[in-house]
Amino acid sequence: METTPLCTHPNNLIPFIISLYFLVPSVHSFSPLLGIHPLDEKYFGSQVIKCKDDSKSFSRDRLNDNFCDCLDGTDEPGTSACPRGKFYCRNYGSTPKFIFSSRVNDQICDCCDGSDEYGSGISCPNTCVMGGNLEYRAGNYISHALIRKNLKKGLISEEILQNARGLQVIIIVQVVILGCVVIYRIFNRRIKSRRRRYQ
Repeated sequence: METTPLCTHPNNLIPFIISLYFLVPSVHSFSPLLGIHPLDEKYFGSQVIKCKDDSKSFSRDRLNDNFCDCLDGTDEPGTSACPRGKFYCRNYGSTPKFIFSSRVNDQICDCCDGSDEYGSGISCPNTCVMGGNLEYRAGNYISHALIRKNLKKGLISEEILQNARGLQVIIIVQVVILGCVVIYRIFNRRIKSRRRRYQ
């Protein structure tokens, strides 16, 4: 009987692929440095951090604690606690940008990587590789408000429609692959149970 390596056997590879499929959305787990520009990470690295407007200092454990200690929002870049705060979207694969921190966890995906909705209970699809120029809402993959706004202005472009179609194709392909994997596993188990009966 021929043996195959563990990593190349199809029965072992399928659960691995499925686990990767479900683990990708959990990449944006909450960390204290969420919403901070990479150049500012050293600034926030010390145990006592000074507000950028020099109004006061705060300890590192008060960073992103959902209470505004600094008037300029220095201590809350990853929450919506401070009205003047800014959240940094890394947007790997697209253009990084700052958004107002009031847009964090508001159930509207403002960052194309979905990092601004880490605690809102929705899962934002990562559209950075598609250019990141689509807006998303909870329960809706394409924002109807964005479409209405662009239709009113007469600015709906072929690029937005093409990106939306591309996202739709990606979602359909993922569902089909997942369905094929489930069907394969069901038939594989039936074949094994039949073999056991006839032995």
